[in-house]
Amino acid sequence: MPIAQKSRIKPPPLRRGDRVGIVAPASNIKRELLEAGRDGLRAAGYEPVYSPSILNRDLYFAGSLDRRARELEEMFLRDDVRAVVCARGGYGSNYVLNAIDIRKIAAHPKIFVGYSDLSTLLTLFTDKAGLVTFHGPMVTKDFAIADGVDFVSWQSAVEGCSSWQLGPDSGAKPLAEGKAEGILYGGCLSLLVAALGTPYDIQTDGSILFIEDVAAKPFQIDRMLMQMKLAGKLTNVYGIIFGEMMDCRQSADQDYTLEEVVLRVLGDLGIPIAFGLRSGHVSRANITLPIGVRAKLEVGREVSLTILEPATTS
Repeated sequence: MPIAQKSRIKPPPLRRGDRVGIVAPASNIKRELLEAGRDGLRAAGYEPVYSPSILNRDLYFAGSLDRRARELEEMFLRDDVRAVVCARGGYGSNYVLNAIDIRKIAAHPKIFVGYSDLSTLLTLFTDKAGLVTFHGPMVTKDFAIADGVDFVSWQSAVEGCSSWQLGPDSGAKPLAEGKAEGILYGGCLSLLVAALGTPYDIQTDGSILFIEDVAAKPFQIDRMLMQMKLAGKLTNVYGIIFGEMMDCRQSADQDYTLEEVVLRVLGDLGIPIAFGLRSGHVSRANITLPIGVRAKLEVGREVSLTILEPATTS
């Protein structure tokens, strides 16, 4: 039986010429990469803004916890900022969970974009504030390099396209055939698993679950998937689509594939499974996925992921 879905708060769309706030809630960033990403946002038609304190450092963090938390809240509160895009991931978003007022975020819905460590905030804003969020390109990682951003999916997501599809050019290939509809949800596997058993536990019921990671060995992917399975987080998932899973191998000469590992753990779920969608840690052209909207996954000879509703609203 389909699970009743919660209604989500959709942010206003992003248009060319709009102001985009850059934040660093996790690891510290380098000035040259920040400036390259800023220029990339400008080339895409936006006006990037950020606080001078964004370059602060505290150990491996982008400044103190208070600086990172206040920066994030203030970008949501600013009337002149239309979207908030993270500079990079790394580590540190988990500190921010208890340091921000989630009511302020919910009261000022905006496009919020990130991946990797920022999966922690994507799922927080989706689960606790009821917001649609965006798993997609970051400033010092993707906007800073040529061919770092898939602008077709970016524009479809942030400009509020009513329905759009990712097909074979997304990199996704079939693992287990089937069709399913649900709420698109997910992020970096390591961070999804880190939330289990905490007050910020992930809410996967009724989802088309997107999972990606980087530089995790196959047995570690196996272990994390098994942890999610044993925690009951896959019981009511309608379909699963993996990311590119960059550098997720034991050795160059291993005699098995990560796809085989995935099917060993998940093959008995009886749901469609795809592998290789280019979002998050990717080799090129980072695809933007709206988290919290209805989507349809079709896995046959080819894979298609259709976003069934606009991710933003006027």
